[in-house]
Amino acid sequence: MTALVSRRSLLALGAGLGASLGASTLLGGSALARAPKLGTQSPYWHRFNLGGAEVTVVSDGPLPLGDPSGTFLGVPKEEVKKMLSDNFLSPDNVVLEQNSPVVNMGDKLVLFDTGMGTSKAFGPTTGRQQKSLAEAGIKPEDIDAVVCSHAHIDHIGGIVGADDKPLFPNAQYYIAQSDFDFWTDEGKMGSPLKDFIVHARKNLMPVRDRLVFFKDGQEILPGIQAMAAPGHTVGHTMFMVTSEGKSFAFLAISAITPCCCWKSRAWNFPTTPTRSRRRIRG
Repeated sequence: MTALVSRRSLLALGAGLGASLGASTLLGGSALARAPKLGTQSPYWHRFNLGGAEVTVVSDGPLPLGDPSGTFLGVPKEEVKKMLSDNFLSPDNVVLEQNSPVVNMGDKLVLFDTGMGTSKAFGPTTGRQQKSLAEAGIKPEDIDAVVCSHAHIDHIGGIVGADDKPLFPNAQYYIAQSDFDFWTDEGKMGSPLKDFIVHARKNLMPVRDRLVFFKDGQEILPGIQAMAAPGHTVGHTMFMVTSEGKSFAFLAISAITPCCCWKSRAWNFPTTPTRSRRRIRG
C-alpha cells in the first residue's frame, strides 16, 4: 500500500516537531548540550607561503609606547590623534604589535628578532614569543639562525631566558657590528642608556662566539639580504627575503603605526635619517 503525503501535511508535521523541540528547550530539557566557556583567543601567529619558502609570523605581544607625541615628532598633536582615531586606534596610547617572521627556506629555519624576553619594561603584555612559537608548532632548538635588526631590548630581549641561557641553542646569530659595539659598550653604563646597555649585554654576550657581523647589501643567508637603515639605531638594518621570485621586506622599526607612517609627515620616525626613509620607500 502506498501512502500519499501532501505538502500541507509535511508542513504541519514540521511545525509540530519544531514546537515540540522548542518547548523542550524552553523548559530546560536536554535537547541542547552546555559547553564550557573556553576563555581563550585565537593564537598569535599567521602562516603563508612565499615562493618556495614558508613564513610564520609570531607575536611577542602588544607593546604600549604611550603618548603619540613622544613618537611622531614634527606633526601637530591633534593631527596625529585624528589619524589614529580615524583608523580605530587609541589617540592617547600608541600600541605596537611586536611581530617576528620565521622563514623556512627548506634548508634553514630563520627567525628575525626575539622580542622583549623576560623584561617587563613596557608592561606585562610583552614577552610571549616563546609561547607563540609553541602555538605555531616551532621548536626553539630547530631555529638555525636568529637575525637581529638592531640591539634594542624589544628586539634582542628574547635571546636568553630567565636563567641567562640561550633560548635557541643551535642557532647562529646575525647583527650589524656597529650596533653590537654601540649597545654592549660598558663605557655607557653611567649614561641615560644604561638600561639598554644592560639588556643588550645580558642577551648578546652569552652568544658572542656565535655572532656573525654583516654588511650593507650582503646576502647573509641564501635568499636574505641585509639593507642598512640607520637612524633608529646606528646599525639598524632591514632585510629583503626572496624565494622563487617572491619577496617581502622585514622593516623592523623603520616604520610603525602604518596609518601615520605612510600617510603623513608622521612617517618620519624621529631619529630615522632621510636616506633611510627614501630607501625604505624605494
